[in-house]
Amino acid sequence: MNLPEVITAGETMIILNPDQSVPLEYAHSFTKQIGGAESNVAVGLSRLGHRAGWISRIGNDPFGNYVRQVIRGEGVDTSLVSVDHEAPTGVFFKERKSGNAVNVYYYRAGSAASRLDKSLLDRSYFKEARYVLVSGILPALSESCSEVTEELLKISREQNIPVVFDPNIRLKLWPDRQEAVTRLNHIAERSDIILIGQTEGWQLTGSYDEEEIAAFYRKKNPEVTVIVKLGAKGAYFSTPEESGTVPGYPVSEVIDPIGAGDAFAAGFLSACLKNAGMKEAVKYGNAAGAVTVQVSGDIEGFPREAELDAMIRQAEAETEGTVVEEVNR
Repeated sequence: MNLPEVITAGETMIILNPDQSVPLEYAHSFTKQIGGAESNVAVGLSRLGHRAGWISRIGNDPFGNYVRQVIRGEGVDTSLVSVDHEAPTGVFFKERKSGNAVNVYYYRAGSAASRLDKSLLDRSYFKEARYVLVSGILPALSESCSEVTEELLKISREQNIPVVFDPNIRLKLWPDRQEAVTRLNHIAERSDIILIGQTEGWQLTGSYDEEEIAAFYRKKNPEVTVIVKLGAKGAYFSTPEESGTVPGYPVSEVIDPIGAGDAFAAGFLSACLKNAGMKEAVKYGNAAGAVTVQVSGDIEGFPREAELDAMIRQAEAETEGTVVEEVNR
């Protein structure tokens, strides 16, 4: 068995995506898809040629079978995915009323994944891991899922594996905003790389400014690397050695913005696994996100390596090179 280079854990649900852009009560036909932040990143990495492992729990039902079939079919290792014979696989509905605005309705309370247990985390599974991706969704699902998150952090420390943290704030899942802020910032303080959106930064630090968001976390941990995603504008990065902004890639039309952050994480980590510099890694994250938003669905638009490289080459040829505003420290 080839052990994964990147390991993550979390819930993947069935998406019922309406075929019409109307209020959900008037939608009559749906396309069945899957979605889950952690498995999305694993799929994205697999498409880019890397070994990724996803740890989870699924229901003993047709939806659970479908989730595992799709993720395993994408080349992601699912050997630590267990089956729950009492709880169902979670489901959520998308609602698209106009343009690229998307609402989400969850039906995940008491799901199989919410019963994920830390006993499933076999330490030998982490022997070849170069990164562990932790999402802020997992600890919000249940107390046992919060324990799984803590165990992931503990194993990573023990085995000297860098932790990549994406807050993925879902306030609907937390008892209140303050608990979300406290718990997520506590995880961020123990991470090596933080991938955070600008709005998430405001929710967790009180500032929209990318430099202030990065400074908030680097003050608590001077060794942490912070990437602040700026949407179409690109992303800002701050490391112990340097900081700067890498511009985004223009797209002709945004079809579905959900999944863009996960695609960014996959592109970014793919470049890191190839030992690219920080600016290059952020550039690949930006490009992966730009490709993904042009296709409906969480994972359907994730690029393969040749497609991603072609987009970057074409964009750089048109602009005569990507300009990066850089400040060395």
